[in-house]
Amino acid sequence: MTWSNYFFVAGIIGSRYFLFATGAFLVMYIIRKNSVADKKIQLKFPKVNDYRREIIYSISSVSIMAAFPAFIIFHPSIKPLSPIYYHVSDYGVPYLFVSFALMCFIHDAYFYWAHRLMHHPKLFKYFHLVHHKSTNPSPWAAYSFHPLEAVVEGFVFALLAFAIPIYKFAFGFFFLFQIIYNVYGHLGFELYPKSFNKHWLGKWLNTSVAHNQHHEHFVGNYGLYTLIWDRMFGTLRSDYDARFSEIDERR
Repeated sequence: MTWSNYFFVAGIIGSRYFLFATGAFLVMYIIRKNSVADKKIQLKFPKVNDYRREIIYSISSVSIMAAFPAFIIFHPSIKPLSPIYYHVSDYGVPYLFVSFALMCFIHDAYFYWAHRLMHHPKLFKYFHLVHHKSTNPSPWAAYSFHPLEAVVEGFVFALLAFAIPIYKFAFGFFFLFQIIYNVYGHLGFELYPKSFNKHWLGKWLNTSVAHNQHHEHFVGNYGLYTLIWDRMFGTLRSDYDARFSEIDERR
């Protein structure tokens, strides 16, 4: 691996992240601020210092997390050990969809348990406190991590890269999806339709309301893409449905 490889990967991750975080911020916080006010979860807006802190830590996080894919993909001794493949024909088209679902499942489970662990009193201030300074998160909070947490979050690339065979472009698409859903989770506005939390599918998917509650109260709602683990292990906040209904009434 060379520095050019690292900066190439960091540039892709950073440009994707700031494209979607900036776009979401411009649309929801500036351009359409008044017309979408009824969708705001916490009616107050973060302060300028909050945005500044989130952006600075996001830059730091991107620089740290980029090291994992850069090392695994480009290091001549590590690359052959990973089952990442480069031709669709190796596993066929159907497996592309299977692998995407498996990546979502593995990442969702990893995030839930790592997230809960970082909330342990002995670990919280060293790993997760920086992220929770955003008690009223903006899109920039999605990657606003302490460097130690950035290592934890970035490690999932290594986990996936060695867990199952993944087509290289499916890997890239998955992490694009991860960035988009992470920005949505920290958006501060609910975009899903009314009563989505009670829909047969919606009750299992994580929402911006659910994650916003986590930032506001620090307890419960630890999931990333889904609420499966929260429901299974009793960590879904008891006031989640009431909070979603409250937002619905305003909308």
